[in-house]
Amino acid sequence: MDFLDTYSIKARLFPALIAVLPAFVLFLLAGSWKDPGLPEAMTALGIGVLFYAMADLARRAGRHVQRKLFKESGGFPANTELSHLDTTLDSGTRDRFRNFLARQIGKTAPTRESEVADPAGAAQFYVECYNYMRNNTYDTERFRVLFNENISYGFRRNLYGLKPYGIAINLLAVLAAYGLYRYQPPFATLSQGKIFIQGGFALFHALYFIFAVTRGTVLDASKTYARQLTMCCDVLIRETTA
Repeated sequence: MDFLDTYSIKARLFPALIAVLPAFVLFLLAGSWKDPGLPEAMTALGIGVLFYAMADLARRAGRHVQRKLFKESGGFPANTELSHLDTTLDSGTRDRFRNFLARQIGKTAPTRESEVADPAGAAQFYVECYNYMRNNTYDTERFRVLFNENISYGFRRNLYGLKPYGIAINLLAVLAAYGLYRYQPPFATLSQGKIFIQGGFALFHALYFIFAVTRGTVLDASKTYARQLTMCCDVLIRETTA
């Protein structure tokens, strides 16, 4: 039943549903709904299995895309919001978060001068700080906003990973629709009007994948998640000092 948890449904199953929509539309258009029989039942079962398989594929494709994106940018992106040299947050908030995390991990927080003189040492300090925050923000109720941002990132990453599959399914669905119209097999029929519906849907679906599912949307979601992870330090501070 792990497949039915909130993250799996929203970040894995939903991208899979979007990717296979052309096949589902073809099923609805070509099926005999006045007198459904075994072909419709078997096709419905097959689509259900396809959704599960595509959800698993979305997870694997998303991870592949993530590794590729991070490799192109020089490795896994580092959180830099706590650095003296980063101006995303105001200096007072950075100092408050940095000093709190230094106490939690038992290290001395770097100064601006030490960051410049020893960037590798400062980077290691911030890695430990963010590891601490990640390890202490698993509670999805206490850190609901962070959890939602993680879902948003997972959804965009996995959908981007499915982009070539989504476009290919569009093409295959149009070809299958034409074949059903041309040869009129006994198990499914399509009229000329339904062919245009399938083709129009496939066109808009393909345009969505081409122009809306992009590398930039994945990176933007990654940055938003990283920013929210930093802001979770406020919750940790309140709970520690309460």
